Amino acid sequence: MRFDIEPTVFERLPNLKLGINHYTKITVTESPHMLKGRLQLFQEQLFFELEQKELTQFSGIKEWRDAWKKLGADPNRYRPSAEALFRRVKKQNYLMPFHSAVDLNTFFSLQYEIPAGIYDLHKIVGNIRLDRGSEEDGYDGLNGRFNSLQNILVLKDDYSPFGSPFVDSVRTAVTEETTDALHIFFIRPLMEAEEAYKLTEACGNMFTSISGGDVTSYVLQKGQAAIEIDDSIE
Repeated sequence: MRFDIEPTVFERLPNLKLGINHYTKITVTESPHMLKGRLQLFQEQLFFELEQKELTQFSGIKEWRDAWKKLGADPNRYRPSAEALFRRVKKQNYLMPFHSAVDLNTFFSLQYEIPAGIYDLHKIVGNIRLDRGSEEDGYDGLNGRFNSLQNILVLKDDYSPFGSPFVDSVRTAVTEETTDALHIFFIRPLMEAEEAYKLTEACGNMFTSISGGDVTSYVLQKGQAAIEIDDSIE
């Protein structure tokens, strides 16, 4: 499987960095009490922090709102997913546990203030490309409705769009049947490449400490915008 970023994306977002974790032989289950407790505590602490700070005072939220504008999208209408999570916490509409993969994805997104998505590798068809969405791009999302992805970053395989830093599709969602997955981190654009890799690797290590399996970490950026991922089924 080839994974690459469309070169024209860098014309608008020259500092874009994409963290990628390839998980194999994982086990997705109900989250352990440790993770449930940590996610709940983090949201409670964030709620009190949000009483003292504006959303745009969080570096990740600000950087992704700025990125949205550079792409030609309206961040007040289609919010980056991390900001949407922060707004839920601000209203004390805390996210409830779902399963280990989704809960870890939520935790990472809140902790690092970035959009993140996790996808069942065996539901992905062919190669993957990150591009700027056109007016034809859209899908049925995990938010329960059809979502237009025009002027928003979108992950596409050889079949159709399936993910974005806005909302992910139903088609490639991780379930408790998932054994191999791709975890995508839309890194803060101004973060240095070395720090971006450390973030991606740290998330992978925490994920596999809970879900088992193995992880290989990558960071795509300008000048290194493509990788080959071994998606063969053993």
